[in-house]
Amino acid sequence: MNILTEKFNTPYHAAPFNDIKNEDFLPAFKELIQKSEEEINTIVNNPDTPTFENVIEALAYSGEQLDVVSNIFFNLNSAETSDEIQQIAQEVSPILTEYSSKISQNEALFNKIKKVYDEREKYDLNEEQKMLLNETYKGFVRSGALLNEEDKEKLKKISMDLSVKSLQFGQNVLASTNAYFKHITNKEDLAGIPEAIVEQYAEEAKERNLDGWVVTLQYPSYIPFMTYAENRALRKELALANGKKSFDGGEHDNQNLIKELLHLKQQKAELLGYTDYADFVLEERMAKSPVKVFDFLNELLTKAKPYADKEIEELKSLAEADGIEETQSYDHAFYAEKLRKQKFDLNDEELKPYFPLNQVQDAVFGLAEKLFGLTFEERQDIPKYHEDVKVYEVKENGNYKSLLYVDYFPRKGKRAGAWMTSYKNQYQQNGENSRPHISIVCNFSKPTKDTPSLLTFQEVTTLFHEFGHALHGMMANTQYPSLSGTSVKWDFVELPSQFLENFCYEPEFLKTFAKHYKTGEVLPDEKIEKIEQSKNFMEGYQTLRQLGFGILDMNYHTKVGELEHESIKDFEDKYTKPTTLYPIHSETAMSPSFSHIFQGGYSAGYYSYKWAEVLDADAFQYFKENGIFNPEIAAKYKVLLSSGGTKDPMELYKDFRGSEPKVESLLKRAFG
Repeated sequence: MNILTEKFNTPYHAAPFNDIKNEDFLPAFKELIQKSEEEINTIVNNPDTPTFENVIEALAYSGEQLDVVSNIFFNLNSAETSDEIQQIAQEVSPILTEYSSKISQNEALFNKIKKVYDEREKYDLNEEQKMLLNETYKGFVRSGALLNEEDKEKLKKISMDLSVKSLQFGQNVLASTNAYFKHITNKEDLAGIPEAIVEQYAEEAKERNLDGWVVTLQYPSYIPFMTYAENRALRKELALANGKKSFDGGEHDNQNLIKELLHLKQQKAELLGYTDYADFVLEERMAKSPVKVFDFLNELLTKAKPYADKEIEELKSLAEADGIEETQSYDHAFYAEKLRKQKFDLNDEELKPYFPLNQVQDAVFGLAEKLFGLTFEERQDIPKYHEDVKVYEVKENGNYKSLLYVDYFPRKGKRAGAWMTSYKNQYQQNGENSRPHISIVCNFSKPTKDTPSLLTFQEVTTLFHEFGHALHGMMANTQYPSLSGTSVKWDFVELPSQFLENFCYEPEFLKTFAKHYKTGEVLPDEKIEKIEQSKNFMEGYQTLRQLGFGILDMNYHTKVGELEHESIKDFEDKYTKPTTLYPIHSETAMSPSFSHIFQGGYSAGYYSYKWAEVLDADAFQYFKENGIFNPEIAAKYKVLLSSGGTKDPMELYKDFRGSEPKVESLLKRAFG
C-alpha cells in the first residue's frame, strides 16, 4: 500500500509526514495520474448531453488527491529538499506536465466544454459558476485546445521543457548559494557586527566543524554582514560572491538556461497566437497589456527617481567623510544603516530585543482574531516534515477553519526567502466545506542557547506579509478549488500580504506586542515614532530597485530576440540602467539567480508587487480614515479575502472600497 494514494488517516486528513518516504512519491504520482485520467474519461464517455454539472463541475472536482500529493512534494522540494527529492522532481515534472497537456489537449473533453460554453445563456448560473465556466474554457484555449494536432504536440513538448528547465534553474541557484561560505578566523574582521550576529556566525562555524566564524549567502547571514561589517574589502568579497550566484561559468551557471527558458516561452506565446510571452500572460491579469505595465512602471520611475537620487547623494556624503571616493552597491546597506542611525538614532539591533519571534507571532494571531474572529491553537498530534515546524488549528467562532503550518528557520535543504503555500485547497462539495491547509515558510535567525529568535523590523513586516497571504488562504470560502483562496489574478495576489504590513507601523498596535524579551518593557514612544518616521527611509531607492526588477522582467518577456546577439549581462545592464543608482560591476549579474521570474510564477508579472502596493495603500487608507480595527470595514475586507477568484478583482475591490484604487494613495504614503 502507498500511503500517498490513500485518504490520510490523520486529524483533518493532514499530510502524514511521519510515514511518507521519498520512494513513495514516484509510484504515487503515477497511480494518481492514472486515477485522475479515469475521472476525465468518465466525463468524456458520459453519454448524457453535456451540462454545466456533468462537464464543468465534474472537471473542477477531479484530481483532488493528485493536487494534494503534488502540493506535499513540491513544498518539500522548497522547504526540506535533498539530492534524492531533487532527482525525483526532475522525473516527476515532465510526467505531470505531460498529464496536464493530455487533459488540456483532449479534443473530446474540450468539445464538451465548448458546447456548454457556447450554450451558457441557457443555464441559470450564479456568479461563481459563470467564472468557473469562463476560466475553464479560456484555460483550455490558452493551453492549445484550438491548435491543430502538430502544434498541440509542439506545445506539449515546450511545456515539458519549460517545467524541467525552470526546476533546474532553482536547483542551480540553491546549489550556488550553498556552495559559498566565508570562513573568518580573525575577530577584527567582524568589527561593527552586533554580538548576537557574531554568535550566529560562530554557531555556523561550529556546525561545519570549523574554528572561528562562518558567513554564508543565506539572507539571515549575508544581510547583517553587509549592513554592519566595517571591513569594506570583505563586504566587497561577499557582495561579489552573491552577485556571481549561478553566474560564474561553473556547473551551476544559469545564463544559457535563461536564454533557453525565454525562447521556449516566446515559442509558446507565438504558437498560441500572441506577440510575445508578456502579451500572453497579461491577458489574464488586471493590467491586461504590456503597454499598460510599461506605462505604470515608467510613471512610478519618473516620480520616484528624484527622491532616490537625493537619498543616494546623502549616502555618498557619509561615505566620502570616510575617505571613499566612489560609493559602490556593496556600501549601500552599511551607509544606509549609518544614515538611519544618524537620522532616527535607530538600528535593527537595538530594536530586535523588542521583537522576539513568539511575541510577533502572537501579535499577528491576535490581529487576525480582532479583525476576523480567528483563534490559533497549537496541535502536537499533527505530523510535521521537520522538528522546527509548528502546526496550529485555526478556528472561527469556535469552529474549525484551517490548519496553519509555520516553518521559520533556515537550513540547508530550504531555499532562501519567505513564502506562503498550501497543502490542500478549500472547496465545497456534497454539502461539506472542505477546509484548507496553509503553510508559512521563512528564514529568520535561529534561537541560540542564550537568546530567542529575535527579528529585525524588516523581518517583522515579512512575517506579517506572509501571514496576509495565509489569511487569504485560510479565509477561503468558495465552491470550487480552482477559484479558492489565493487563486486570483496574479497582480491581485499581493494585496492581502502587503496590506497587512501596514499594521506594523501603527503605534496603537505596535505597543501591544513590541516588548523587550528580558524586561517586558514596551518599546518606548520615541522609538515607535522613529519607526513611523523611518517607514519611508530609502523609499526612493527601494522603489527604483523594485522597478528595476519589474522593467527587466518585462523586457525579457517582450524583447527575447535581442538575446540572440547579446549576453544576459549586457541585456540586464541595458534595461536596468535607468533604475541603477550605483556603478554596475562587470563580474556580477542578478538575472541568473532571479528565481521569481525564471522558476517562480512571476514571469512578466514582477510589476505586480508595485501594482499591489497601489491597492494596499488605497485599502489601508480606507481603514485609517475610519479606524484601523473598524469592524464594518474589516467585515467588508473579509468578504474580499474569502471570495478568492470568484469575481473580477477590480469589481471585488470596488465592492470593498467603493471606488477603483488611486495611485496617489501610494505616492502619498511613500513620499508624503
